[in-house]
Amino acid sequence: MNETALVVGLLGGVGLFLLGMELMTDGLRMAAGPALERLLAASTRTRWRGLAAGVLVTALVQSSSAVTVATIGFVNAGLLALGQALWVLFGANVGTTMTGWIVALLGFGFKIDALALPLVGVGVLLRLSGQGTRRAALGWALAGFGLLFLGIDWLKHAFDGVARQIELPPGGHWTAVLAQLLIGLVLTVLMQSSSASLTVALSAAQAGLISAPGAAAVVIGANIGTTVTAVLAALGATANARRAAAAHVLFNVLTGAVALALLPWLVQLILEAKRWLGLGEAPALTVALFHTTFNLMGVVLMWPLADRLGAWLQTRFRSAEEDEARPRHLDPTVLAVPTLALDALHAELQRLRAYAARALRGVFDLPPLRAGGAAAPAQAVRATLAHDRAVAHALQRAVAAFVVELQRSALSREVADRLPLLLRMARYAEVAVEQADEVAEALQPWEAPPPGLPQLELAAFGKRALALIDETQAANGTPESVQLAATEAEDAYAVLKAALLRAGASGQLDIDAMDAALRAASALRRGLQQATKAALLALAMQAPAAAQSSASLTSNASPLG
Repeated sequence: MNETALVVGLLGGVGLFLLGMELMTDGLRMAAGPALERLLAASTRTRWRGLAAGVLVTALVQSSSAVTVATIGFVNAGLLALGQALWVLFGANVGTTMTGWIVALLGFGFKIDALALPLVGVGVLLRLSGQGTRRAALGWALAGFGLLFLGIDWLKHAFDGVARQIELPPGGHWTAVLAQLLIGLVLTVLMQSSSASLTVALSAAQAGLISAPGAAAVVIGANIGTTVTAVLAALGATANARRAAAAHVLFNVLTGAVALALLPWLVQLILEAKRWLGLGEAPALTVALFHTTFNLMGVVLMWPLADRLGAWLQTRFRSAEEDEARPRHLDPTVLAVPTLALDALHAELQRLRAYAARALRGVFDLPPLRAGGAAAPAQAVRATLAHDRAVAHALQRAVAAFVVELQRSALSREVADRLPLLLRMARYAEVAVEQADEVAEALQPWEAPPPGLPQLELAAFGKRALALIDETQAANGTPESVQLAATEAEDAYAVLKAALLRAGASGQLDIDAMDAALRAASALRRGLQQATKAALLALAMQAPAAAQSSASLTSNASPLG
């Protein structure tokens, strides 16, 4: 085989393999629909279930990178806790070993094109005859499977040619092993597929071009190299998503370091186990068995360390969480599954409602609403309120943009009906924050309560307003309790308004001061009204027939409406 044919064979084989992997992965994911994502999100309550979910989903879609990116996306969207995500990621490493067994058992055991070409033909036929159906997705997966085997065939022939022309060192020396590890790492980074690097190692081992320890070193390098995908997926993501990516990196690096230190003994143990299991002398089987053993060993290593690792990671990557204007739950990854996207929207809207409550509470640190005692300077309070307004505006825009993206998907009627309600809730919360800022602007001239201000009525309104704010955020709140608190706040507002008008009319309170106080009280009342509507809408959407009842609750039931 001349050099040109060798290069063409290697590049063509890798290219066909990567193309086949991509088609197979996309086809399997489309055929499964949202079931795989739901499995990831729902089957992770214990570490065993999380591990099993990672193994199963990766084995089904044949891409640990896809599962890793999806898991980080779910963490970013707040749909998976960090502890749950760790075991899904560890399971994905075990699940990806299925590729090695497919290649080792099928790719070198018989004439590949006898299987590959029919798979491509049947797959394309299914694709063409079932546009837009699950049959088409399965056809895409079958065609990808066939292309994957054609790529293996090309690689096998190319490495056979190399083996006849080149004699490499046996690979037992540490310098050779480290070089082979580096080859696996670089190949995976360049091709963004550890499966492709593994196939190269399997092909080289089967052709006799590389020893068992050398092939094992390539596998270790490929596992470390695949962490680049997780790092790229976490760039610009939330703190928890970056923690999950860091855990993935630590798992692969730690497991790789231990496997490298034990490499001679580990390879010998695997050779003995292969003979004991009667798996034959095929070198590719040795590499596949090492790959599986290597990743299972990683799970065993991490089992007692996972809790401490999670606790340590919680102390890292805090800067993104401090950037309050950044959405913490709205991740593009979950847009493909509308029900999960709705969960992400709910979680982000809880943040927005919390900002509204914080801003409305903040106005009571301003004179003349300040109840007394040590407090921040009025200027600092106004700066905080202006900051909250900017954050709420940014979050509301992010929610609206996320909803627009979600509307481009195929939505069920229930999901489509709930989206306008979520947008309404976001707007209510944003307006509540705006009104808190309006209160600060109305009270701008005052650094102390003006003479003649009706203090008793003002204190009563403040007490009822704070009680209503607390009720809108209560975890065990009910529509009835929120409405009762709103009625009491509305009554206190009416009493305060009448007292302010009397004080101004009688001359006890300066007319300009009366006007400022009335504007502040009116803005606070409207802010409370919007926070109440948002709370009632949130409560209604938790109940059955939410779409039918929430509009009436928010428009008619609130006394502040």
